Amino acid sequence: MFEYDLAHWTTFFLAALLLNIAPGPDMAYILSHTITGGRKAGFAAMFGIWSGAFLYVILTALGLAAIVAASATAFGIVKWVGVAYLFWLAIGAFRSKGSILNINKNSNQLNSTSIFKQGMFIHLLNPKVATFFIAFLPQFVVQGAGPVWAQLMLHGTLIIVTAAFVEPPLIYAGDRITGRLRESQKLQRWLDRALGSVFIAFGIKLALYER
Repeated sequence: MFEYDLAHWTTFFLAALLLNIAPGPDMAYILSHTITGGRKAGFAAMFGIWSGAFLYVILTALGLAAIVAASATAFGIVKWVGVAYLFWLAIGAFRSKGSILNINKNSNQLNSTSIFKQGMFIHLLNPKVATFFIAFLPQFVVQGAGPVWAQLMLHGTLIIVTAAFVEPPLIYAGDRITGRLRESQKLQRWLDRALGSVFIAFGIKLALYER
């Protein structure tokens, strides 16, 4: 079980690394929260994205994600709920008077939890993710290497593991570079506006996406 040759693993990990390095909505979401809320906010966003990705891995392995990819109705529902959620987050960011992420020490845990949930829901409400996993993961299923669902779970999980070598260093770097900038209340308001703009950009891009 799970017996693959060197060429298989080389191809897979190279593809997984390129997927995680390539700039995209996930990376922008994580770095945006790192810039506005610091390292803790960045890691909360990262773990939220990872959780959403892992849930899609499970759904793909079970075959449920194929329903979203194949059904126009299901695809449309998920898509427009995702667009509405992103615009709702954008409104909250634009209405912020300082920082929606890091108001005081006692609220850090609550805010980190909110960021985590946002990241997970943004990922789950993006039907493009379902389409990606369904198209990408089956390419690495090898006959005789174990049950298909187990192979899908293994490779999907390893994509997330690969992200652990890419995203945390970026969070540390982003926090270090912007740490002093966040001390300015006025600048924090502009950072929150920038985060709101990121949410709007995500929402527009998702709204224009067609299967």
